[in-house]
Amino acid sequence: MTVTLFKWSLDRYHEAIANGSIREDDRIELLRGDLVVKLPEGIPHAYYSSKVSDYLRKLLGNQAMISEGHPITLPNNSEPEPDIAIVQPLGKQYLNHHPYPENIFWILEFANTSLEKDLGLKKSIYAEAKIQEYWVVNLKNSELKVFRNPNNNDYTSELTLTTGTISPLSFPDLLIAVQGLINS
Repeated sequence: MTVTLFKWSLDRYHEAIANGSIREDDRIELLRGDLVVKLPEGIPHAYYSSKVSDYLRKLLGNQAMISEGHPITLPNNSEPEPDIAIVQPLGKQYLNHHPYPENIFWILEFANTSLEKDLGLKKSIYAEAKIQEYWVVNLKNSELKVFRNPNNNDYTSELTLTTGTISPLSFPDLLIAVQGLINS
């Protein structure tokens, strides 16, 4: 017997949310047409997400909107909910749609138990959607992994940082302390 899996489109996924078949508290995200269960957020993960969001808000002011744990809509039948998405401040336009790739400056994930998914499936999905920059804070090793320049569904540049500063591609004059991300 062959098992065939049902693949979800973005339209069907949104329809299921709208009619209550999928609830906000179901803790799932759509990744390449599959409904993937999100692991519960541990205490360090929640702490760092909150502290770093506040830190980035102070640094960026009104240049960007910091979206914490909310969906982004990608063209590969994916609607992940990254820990932090730094997006264009489009105001009420977001009443009509979640941020699209062209609205996203960069994405930041905090990984402890989700490290394999964040460095594998999610990294691939973000590169495929042409998200220009993707950062992963590895909470186990206290390091920041920076992926840039998507090409052929992968990132062509990868940095691993534990100290110093980094400037996001979208804001080259902004200096972000790596320690502010991994040791807040």
